[in-house]
Amino acid sequence: MRLALFQPDIPQNLGAALRLGACLDTPVDVIEPCGFPLEDRAVRRAAMDYGRLAALTRHAGWADFQAAPQRGEGRLVLLTTRGAQPLHSFAFQTGDTLLFGRESAGVPDEVHEAAQSRLFIPLAAGARSLNVTVSAAIALSEALRQTGGFPRPPRDG
Repeated sequence: MRLALFQPDIPQNLGAALRLGACLDTPVDVIEPCGFPLEDRAVRRAAMDYGRLAALTRHAGWADFQAAPQRGEGRLVLLTTRGAQPLHSFAFQTGDTLLFGRESAGVPDEVHEAAQSRLFIPLAAGARSLNVTVSAAIALSEALRQTGGFPRPPRDG
């Protein structure tokens, strides 16, 4: 299981996604360009000391991400407000990459077309969308629950 962020706009969201990946032992892919310098202080602040624990892979662009060896390991699952299927009715697999778009613009059509599945998180009437990292936490939790992929806590004594 992997998380991928397409051209993130907000450093605090990337920092929170790195912390999420570190805590749930899930690699994070960042598809550049970002809307901020990737070494931004806000990213480090949001990731806290978890940033060094995160397995981060940077990709110079969409083509580089698609060509990465990890892309051969499973399906590309896009979470989008324009999704075709609700998150809770999808059967996740261990090799899936969960892809999230830019906070300001989502993803372009070519990215939509490349995804094997396009999912949405059902929201209350009148609500447009969730924060990207909140969406990532919801989707990753469901995917890990289905695949038995949550980290095992260490046993005490």
